[in-house]
Amino acid sequence: MANLKRVRVRMKIPLRQYWKLLVNYLKPQKGRVFLLGLLLFSNLAFQLLNPQIVRQFIDRAVAGDGVDKLLPIAGIFIGLAFMVQILGVLATYISENVGLTATNALRLDLADHCLRLDLPFHNEHTPGELIERIEGDITAMATFFSQFVIQVLGNLLLLIGILIVLWGEDWRIGLALTLFAAFAIFAINKTRNFAVGPMAKESKARAGLFSFIEERLGGTEDIRASGARPHVMRGLHVVLREVFRPGRKSGIYLATIWAITNGLFLASNLLVFGVGAWLFSSGAVTLGTVYLVYQYTDMLRNPLEQMSRQIQDLQKAGAGISRVQELYFTQPQILDGTGKTKIPAGPLSVEFDEVSFSYNELDTVLKEINFRLEPGKVLGLLGRTGSGKTSTTRLLFRLYEVSAGAIRLGGVDIREAKLSNLRQRVAMVTQEVQIFHASVRDNLTFFNPVIRDERILQVIYELGLGDWFDRLPNGLDTELKSQGTGLSAGEAQLLAFVRVFLEEPGLVIMDEASSRLDPATERKLEEAVDKLLENRTGIIIAHRLTTVQRADEIIILEDGRMIEYGPRAELARDPASRFYQLLQTGLEEALA
Repeated sequence: MANLKRVRVRMKIPLRQYWKLLVNYLKPQKGRVFLLGLLLFSNLAFQLLNPQIVRQFIDRAVAGDGVDKLLPIAGIFIGLAFMVQILGVLATYISENVGLTATNALRLDLADHCLRLDLPFHNEHTPGELIERIEGDITAMATFFSQFVIQVLGNLLLLIGILIVLWGEDWRIGLALTLFAAFAIFAINKTRNFAVGPMAKESKARAGLFSFIEERLGGTEDIRASGARPHVMRGLHVVLREVFRPGRKSGIYLATIWAITNGLFLASNLLVFGVGAWLFSSGAVTLGTVYLVYQYTDMLRNPLEQMSRQIQDLQKAGAGISRVQELYFTQPQILDGTGKTKIPAGPLSVEFDEVSFSYNELDTVLKEINFRLEPGKVLGLLGRTGSGKTSTTRLLFRLYEVSAGAIRLGGVDIREAKLSNLRQRVAMVTQEVQIFHASVRDNLTFFNPVIRDERILQVIYELGLGDWFDRLPNGLDTELKSQGTGLSAGEAQLLAFVRVFLEEPGLVIMDEASSRLDPATERKLEEAVDKLLENRTGIIIAHRLTTVQRADEIIILEDGRMIEYGPRAELARDPASRFYQLLQTGLEEALA
């Protein structure tokens, strides 16, 4: 099977990609984005106005104006200061709302994309790694979505407004601070992608950490039982060291950016005090104007500092964007069918036509498999571990693509059918049943609200789960714990059977579903199997004689090849057949 298509994403992210991402996820919120921009720009206007009020207050106080003339000016200043705070609070609230909405939308899209990727992708990437990508990387992009463009644009406008006012006061002051601001912007722009690479490496290392923790926590019982705790702790130390190294490097880079910014602020203070003292001593400006220049220069510190912080946020977002895009550029190799021909209703015929399959180019798992199972018949699939039994059944769902040949269900090539149609008509019960932390109803219907409670209850009692159900405190609303905690293996298997009944498939696959049950529970399960296979085609992977006796036909696999195929009754009577020998030896022992 062809490898997954991979596209390497450069660490230096073009602004075009930032803009495309912003447009995609902020366009649905254009009303809120417009209001946020209005609030931020109004805030900036009030900030520009306040120093003018203070200058007027100082100059009038120096000129000897009385309190009655100074109080109105002070009142205006206080009122504007309150407005700045109120607008700031409103802008923060809306920006957080915008950012959360955008990042949640991106999370949903990314999670949906991951669910559409092929099984080989999920074999290579653990749940812990994907959690870090979907949650951690996107969380780092929250500020980028909420206010990055508006803040950058707003701070640039504030910067331009301050410089225009200073040029109006004195061209020498305006020139000096314009040159300073130009140099500061140049220095900040040069650092734009400074730390993206190390941050991306740190994020990747954190994904590995999450993967390590997720796997070890999942195996806590085995780890403690085998005394492997010291080994796990040593492994955790190694993984944490891999997170620390790029984290330290990115921290040094960010500290360098902070040092550059603060050095620029120190230079601006020296500049304004020097120029202000010179102009004031020569009588070119008043004391109020000196304060005005100082205040505006100090205000320059705010946009430059925010732009520096936003550059850091942009670098964090850039690292997240590169990894998110890398995930988006990973495309599934199993393409959906055209759906022109649907898989028919009722029991399905199953046909393997010269089917070969390999997980990679070096290892062929199935070799030229040929058989046809008529509708309503049951096939027993036998073979030692690693012979290709489970791979055969996975191909029926198109979890993997055949390397050669074709598979037909109900006469329809499964590559032509829609995946949704295919997986609705085929169902599987395995010995490992996935139970979600959700209600009984949601666990049985896979969160499908269309299925009525009456139908669910009918199937529960029909399959012999009535006693178990009657003990539940809240009926179908009873919460089940994840991984089936609190359920016996037999109860979990019967719940899986209920799921299959509710789907009403035409083909049922049972992959060693009863291999870990006690004899009493297995007998109960066998009754449910009989009901499940009524008017349905079945494929049973089994190790026990009782399970395989209901099969109409038998296939025995060895090293990926069919070494025997025929009607069960005939093979059981033929002393020369492999199946006859298995029956004489004991199926469980022979296939172990």
